[in-house]
Amino acid sequence: MKQSHELFLCALKAALNGEKLKYVNVSAAVWQDVFKLAEIHSVTPMILDASYSCMKDVNEQWMMQMRRKVRQHIMLQTMKTQEFFQLYEQLRASGCTPLVVKGIILRNLYPQPDHRLSSDEDVLIPAEQFEKCHQIMLEQGMQTDCEDLMKAYEVPYRKDVLYIELHKQLFPKESEAYGDLNRYFETCFEKKQVEKIQEHEIMTMNVNDHFFYLICHSLKHFLHSGFGIRQVCDIVMFANAYGAQMNWNEIYQKASEIHAEVFTAALLKMGKKYLNLDDEKACLSEVWKNMDIDEMDMLMDLLESGVYGGSTMSRKHSSNMTLNAVSKDKQGKKSKVSVVSSLFPNVDQLKSRYSYLKKYPVLLPVAWISRIIKYGKETMNTQNNDAKETLRIGNQRIELLRQYKVIK
Repeated sequence: MKQSHELFLCALKAALNGEKLKYVNVSAAVWQDVFKLAEIHSVTPMILDASYSCMKDVNEQWMMQMRRKVRQHIMLQTMKTQEFFQLYEQLRASGCTPLVVKGIILRNLYPQPDHRLSSDEDVLIPAEQFEKCHQIMLEQGMQTDCEDLMKAYEVPYRKDVLYIELHKQLFPKESEAYGDLNRYFETCFEKKQVEKIQEHEIMTMNVNDHFFYLICHSLKHFLHSGFGIRQVCDIVMFANAYGAQMNWNEIYQKASEIHAEVFTAALLKMGKKYLNLDDEKACLSEVWKNMDIDEMDMLMDLLESGVYGGSTMSRKHSSNMTLNAVSKDKQGKKSKVSVVSSLFPNVDQLKSRYSYLKKYPVLLPVAWISRIIKYGKETMNTQNNDAKETLRIGNQRIELLRQYKVIK
């Protein structure tokens, strides 16, 4: 592990504990590498707060720019939070039952909540409440560019700084790789609980459902192009806060059913070894404690990936290979890798992106052309996008899926 990786993880652990790093004798170049990591993982406010007092050898002008950027991030997050409270109150007042997942529920677990940045808020509603919720969103000035409101499993809305994803389901049911995960959350509205955050009562899933969803959400992104360290922090903070209320054996059973028990064990080991997961606070059951897992390869992958695997376009496009490998594994077939499959989705993936293919399969060539045009726009004047690199990352990540027993 690089020195910058080690320092980054130390600063992150201190931030999760609400502590400050002691003086570290490293070069300004190492600190700059640390903050490059912080940027791609969207944890810059936490890293700066934990490490600022011991960064004595870093260029003062660079430090001032970083502090200004962090202040802007925190101010923006505070504004998003307050706007979300107002919108959420309107949804509740209408008689809807919106369950908030991730986002503000997780931020509330951190020593300084607005230092844990969120790009959006995810709200899960019963499908039959969608039209009412949609109308309220429009009345509150939210706008959406979703073309098929009734068929979409999630609908995005924007207003100024606020971005909401309104979910009818947590995962797209069309996905061969993870669409079946929805079955684990069919009763979440019946088992919901209320959290009080800044004097606001927020409905959310119960702790077992919510923690398992965090695992499933991380797995989903692992099947794509990867996930960042922030998701591991969320899992760690949630386990420390609610582990005593969770049924760890039930979580193990469910994780095993989706071939994610080794994957989950690796996340928990990262939490204990590099972050602040506390066995006693989390009340981990013996089945998790006794799993001997080598977490290093997954840790290196997620450090390189950034938030949701978005560090480079080559990595993003490698998701076509990994998703294809998962689909083939479910069918009991071996996946074949090619340059085309690494850059473009297969027919099933196209169907999930272009819903009209289900009704009009004859339009498959149109969907292919649409995807090629979109790919051209994505890659035009884009750095860090290379077919060979995509193949390398894709092959490497398929081996990771095998190593952590997600696929055979």
